[in-house]
Amino acid sequence: MKVAVVKYNAGNIRSVDYALRRLGVEAEITADEKILRAADKVIFPGVGEAETTMNFLNAGGMGRLIKELRQPVLGICLGMQLMCRHSEEGDVDCLGIFDVGVKRFVSLKHEDKVPHMGWNTISQTHSDLFRGFTKEEFVYFVHSFYVPVNDCTAAVTDYILPFSAALHKDNYYATQFHPEKSGSVGERILQNFLDL
Repeated sequence: MKVAVVKYNAGNIRSVDYALRRLGVEAEITADEKILRAADKVIFPGVGEAETTMNFLNAGGMGRLIKELRQPVLGICLGMQLMCRHSEEGDVDCLGIFDVGVKRFVSLKHEDKVPHMGWNTISQTHSDLFRGFTKEEFVYFVHSFYVPVNDCTAAVTDYILPFSAALHKDNYYATQFHPEKSGSVGERILQNFLDL
């Protein structure tokens, strides 16, 4: 199986690579269109800022390419947000794979810290990413922006308000949390993606 990780100007690629190696997968980290189109699975990770990253993706044609992929694609963190229609971070239009906007967390009380950082549970899971899950599980988050619950929501987390911890539409899957930093639960999610 050929697994490709999209190489672009957002960080976190190495930790995704290490997580895949722990599962016995040697991924190719690449920005090459032919390799990405030929891969069996594509992972679109991301840590960074939405406007800068979208400008970079669009300038090099990577935004168009990601929207044209037909194999299973997994967006992680910023990768998930960039798959949405628009982000309040930089007021930027994104890829529009998921027809929903990305919003900024607003603290409602003193204990609401932004960014949302650390371990939290996911619930209401319904996607092949969560095959075999029978209860709420803890995963690791770091984010200041969120995707509201919508028709494509595949898991929910409650922090300040309920939001989409994961999305799924057609061949596109996405997690707001970092499966590569979520221990054995994250490994199960990555393995489920690889088994699609």
